[in-house]
Amino acid sequence: MKSRGYAVHDKKSPLVPFNFERREPRANDVVVEIAYSGICHSDIHQARDEWGGSIYPMVPGHEIVGHVTAVGGDVKKFKVGDLAAVGVIVDSCRVCANCKAGEQQYCMKGAVETYNKRDYEGVVMYGGYSNNIVVNENYVHTVSPKLNLAAVAPLLCAGITTYSPLRHWKVGKNSKVGVVGLGGLGHMGLKFAHSFGAHVVQFTTSVNKIEDAKKLGADEVVVTKDAAAVAKHAGSFDFILDCVSAPHDINQYLGLLKLNGTLCLVGLPETPLSVAPFSVVANRRSLAGSGIGGMKETQEMLDYCAEHNIVSDIELTSIDKLAEAYERVVKADVKYRFVIDMATLSKG
Repeated sequence: MKSRGYAVHDKKSPLVPFNFERREPRANDVVVEIAYSGICHSDIHQARDEWGGSIYPMVPGHEIVGHVTAVGGDVKKFKVGDLAAVGVIVDSCRVCANCKAGEQQYCMKGAVETYNKRDYEGVVMYGGYSNNIVVNENYVHTVSPKLNLAAVAPLLCAGITTYSPLRHWKVGKNSKVGVVGLGGLGHMGLKFAHSFGAHVVQFTTSVNKIEDAKKLGADEVVVTKDAAAVAKHAGSFDFILDCVSAPHDINQYLGLLKLNGTLCLVGLPETPLSVAPFSVVANRRSLAGSGIGGMKETQEMLDYCAEHNIVSDIELTSIDKLAEAYERVVKADVKYRFVIDMATLSKG
């Protein structure tokens, strides 16, 4: 199947037009014409090989929404014309304990990710900065027409990455929750925690984000440069969701957890974070991490968003402005997620 998109050819080169082929749809495959593709900070990390092991040429993008244009003969969930979404993974072994438990993101064989990975046959996967994608129906999600489709795209990574740990640690009406960082991940963590009924404190380095945080549902906002304001919350949080993808001092936040509290990392800095042993020994605190969600939980999240009218706050951009968008993401200069209008992809 002829496809076209934008690819990076090494860690220092820009994204440029790229023609390639995807597999012909199999019996259980769905072909999605991509309408919108979100820009995740992890796209930049991988395009620039900041995590190591990047495979080039690379077509990034794992926040994908669009319409079904073809289905294999055995497909049950979708028909041509349906809205559809594809997230971070497009296959898993399906037989390990984690896959059977609906936690395909933790597949013991290693899930096949939407890009910068090879499938189980050794074929390099290409992502959503492209006109189409072919995926087994078990890894494609249904989307409600009630929501703004462009603003749904980031839910496939930023949305589920924050929804999953909040659900796992049972955040709800009796929880005091901190959200660290108000970016692509943080603004979704804030929206979900607020929607689940928690008392939410937003931590940010920027005074300019105080009003935004309150509009998005924060009960309190703490500017982290104000040590006294941070100290007022010492030992009081049940759960803190750390959404920062840059190096930072997590000991400052570990000290805010109450007895048996948990700090969960979902941001992915490219350099290791330093943990002082006493930060976790005190109050029997836990430092944890969480990835995306499994297929069932991702669909649950999309359905929850449709029911409660939750989408990402986005800036729509065009395929020819990827370099500008990448630089703005690195500078945290976006409110709060870029989404590429794939209609701007050249027909050439």
